[in-house]
Amino acid sequence: MPSNQSPLGALPARFRRERVLVVGCGDVGQRVARNLQPRVRLLALTSNVTRVAALRAQGVTPLLGNLDQAATVRRLAGLATRVVHLAPPPGEGWTDPRTRSLLQTLRRRGLPRSVVYGSTSGVYGNCDGAWVAESRAVNADTPRAMRRVDAEQNLRFFGRATGVRSSILRIPGIYAPDREGGTPRTRLLKGTPVLQAADDVYTNHIHADDLARACVLALWRGGAQRVYNVNDDTVLKMGDYFDLAADLYGLPRPPRVARAGAGQQLSLQLLSFMGESRRLVNTRLKRELGLRLRYPTVHSGLL
Repeated sequence: MPSNQSPLGALPARFRRERVLVVGCGDVGQRVARNLQPRVRLLALTSNVTRVAALRAQGVTPLLGNLDQAATVRRLAGLATRVVHLAPPPGEGWTDPRTRSLLQTLRRRGLPRSVVYGSTSGVYGNCDGAWVAESRAVNADTPRAMRRVDAEQNLRFFGRATGVRSSILRIPGIYAPDREGGTPRTRLLKGTPVLQAADDVYTNHIHADDLARACVLALWRGGAQRVYNVNDDTVLKMGDYFDLAADLYGLPRPPRVARAGAGQQLSLQLLSFMGESRRLVNTRLKRELGLRLRYPTVHSGLL
């Protein structure tokens, strides 16, 4: 399905004038907008005045505001019938005050019918390669993941307190050839090492277009306070993923290193990703949201 068509198909007449607010209208947010056009009125919160013209050109009504400054987002109250929240937490701390600010604003008047929050699969922590369904308890062990857990908890409380259907999408690595930094090509060209097979970890992936379609479906089909793993059917360890990409692009495969020596060659952030291994179960995504993956594996989506 082309990215500019809604995965919902022709929406019933009662949906056509709904107002959807996208908070965090970056690459994925813009893909969400393209999937919804022209069936709904689209609003987008942006803190960057230079993006206003570009959003308008895409048929999106820009709303200037900053989640770090609560007074600037009060105008959002009562504007939207549905909300997609893709704004990341701050880069430090243990909580997500941005999500708290947004939810406090939405409670002021005219509650939306549904809110979809883009979280991260990092909330599960390291699972030693086990299969992970949404019923597994979170076990965040990095500040980045703990901020997401805080956001999820606030969203669930908001949903229970207001009756708004609040759905949480746990998202792994996002890729797409037309997304900035959306493929391993740059890392391959730099020759960045990956772990040797004995130390390697399972990773999970979702194409940006499939993620956008999942967000849209969750707006209408997501269960109240329901969690969904949003990943494709790929089952690969990280090193094998980079080997596959190298073969597809005709580039040398990356060197392999032992975990014990990786700290001397890799960034702390990359090392943290290499310390977590899990295989996400996507049954709810397919059965409850009804998403038919356009790119079921990275092999079909990397080119």
